[in-house]
Amino acid sequence: MTIAAAVHEETDSPYALSHLDALESESVHIFREVAGEFENPVLLFSGGKDSIVMLHLALKAFAPAPLPFGLLHVDTGHNFPEVLDYRDRTVARHKLRLHVASVQDYIDRGVLKERPDGTRNPLQTLPLTEAIRHHRFDAVFGGGRRDEEKARAKERVFSLRDEFSQWDPRRQRPELWNLYNGRHAPGEHVRVFPLSNWTELDVWQYIAREGIELPDIYFAHEREVFQRNGMWLTAGEWGGPREGERVEKRRVRYRTVGDMSCTGAVDSDADTIEKVIAEIAASRLTERGATRADDKLSEAAMEDRKREGYF
Repeated sequence: MTIAAAVHEETDSPYALSHLDALESESVHIFREVAGEFENPVLLFSGGKDSIVMLHLALKAFAPAPLPFGLLHVDTGHNFPEVLDYRDRTVARHKLRLHVASVQDYIDRGVLKERPDGTRNPLQTLPLTEAIRHHRFDAVFGGGRRDEEKARAKERVFSLRDEFSQWDPRRQRPELWNLYNGRHAPGEHVRVFPLSNWTELDVWQYIAREGIELPDIYFAHEREVFQRNGMWLTAGEWGGPREGERVEKRRVRYRTVGDMSCTGAVDSDADTIEKVIAEIAASRLTERGATRADDKLSEAAMEDRKREGYF
């Protein structure tokens, strides 16, 4: 039996849910809860695997009706072309509303400045928070999972943000028996994480079970990369490679996808979903811990950004 087929295996009781069914049920419940409780939700969608699974669950939650909210993407201007192409094809296929907040626009207007290291991921906070304020979104779905990073492990499913979109861990609310408190004052909003209890392995097993299409970048392919700080980065206009950094062609894949300047590839021969699942099952590093330079800026890099309004 293949790993992908194993996720279909029946449980002992005809009434028991498999672990994927239980996770799916929880996420669908969260989407429906938000749709019934909030006036103007939006789903963060970048074309990365977690946001793809999140959108799949949202479409399933409201089928056959259309999705009752739009999508929001904070475009750094340094995104992988394969991922942007996937984003646009998905939006067109499902006839969805897409709002794009552009980091490049803020740089062109002089509101933000390029960082010396070239990465724009930390620059996403202002475009994100201003888009939320401009469109008056009162609930924002994000694809964060607790297994990714220690700051994200602190988040509740419903995470209250103040009028400046800032996160205060001391204002976390209890969520006993899957009861979610979405009450918020005018100007505040709630970040909602339907995949909180999923792991990277769960996500890939669900992708296999549901037959969800992904950008090819997630599977092993030949790519020109160079090494910086122990990571294989893709060359581009963002500032790489520097003098002395040698570009070479390697067989790699991406476990997570963000800004090209801070998202590293991993050496891999996993060119099918089954091989990816086997590779992840044997890994002892989370995808962010292994391949995201923006999380290595300091011990509390993610938490600092979340306090400022980052997702």
